[in-house]
Amino acid sequence: MLQRIQTIWTLLAVLAAVFLFITGQDVAVSGSIPVLNISCIVLVIIGALSIFSFKNRKRQILLNTISIIINVLLIGVLTYWLLSLSGGIQFPEKGIEPIFPLVAVICLLMANIYIRKDERLVKSVDRLR
Repeated sequence: MLQRIQTIWTLLAVLAAVFLFITGQDVAVSGSIPVLNISCIVLVIIGALSIFSFKNRKRQILLNTISIIINVLLIGVLTYWLLSLSGGIQFPEKGIEPIFPLVAVICLLMANIYIRKDERLVKSVDRLR
């Protein structure tokens, strides 16, 4: 069912990836390779697959975990990018790019909590039969 709370959390994580794609156009991490753009597209695809695989909760948890790993790597890459810029790390001048993967990680962790809660509920109902 698409109206569950974990779908909203996963959708918020996908929106964070979209906002990172939009705001991260000036990020040049590894020269000419668009690492940030490719990872944002992958995160959106994984998020969409996770949203629409609501019947298979184990697959949803796996896809969310993969997305969490990619977002943590993005946090590291964007932090490295911020620290390698000249002028230190003054937040208003540098940008908000590392915030979006952090928000996505929190949202995906919340989604996994609610998916596991649904899984326990289904297992408890199966035991009553």
